[in-house]
Amino acid sequence: MFEHLQRWRSAGKGVALATVVRTWGSSPRAEGSHLAVEEGGGFVGSVSGGCVEGAVIAEALEVIAHGTPKLLEFGVSDQQAWDVGLACGGKVQVYVERIG
Repeated sequence: MFEHLQRWRSAGKGVALATVVRTWGSSPRAEGSHLAVEEGGGFVGSVSGGCVEGAVIAEALEVIAHGTPKLLEFGVSDQQAWDVGLACGGKVQVYVERIG
């Protein structure tokens, strides 16, 4: 993953790194899991096993564009979680930051 980040940065692309910082209950990925995103929408890694990847990628693209990090939270009690498919019985907190 970090090789991809380096390659994208060397090519002059904006990149963001999403990291699972906290989980509660059943979560498809452990704390410390990463998803790297480049400004064109390419990505590598996973923070949710597919449950919320699309939403995290969209937020990462905003972070790349504006530079302001975000702390995202998805859980089964949130309508947004159901909208993006997190029905696996847990909650996940993801920190997204621009790299470089």
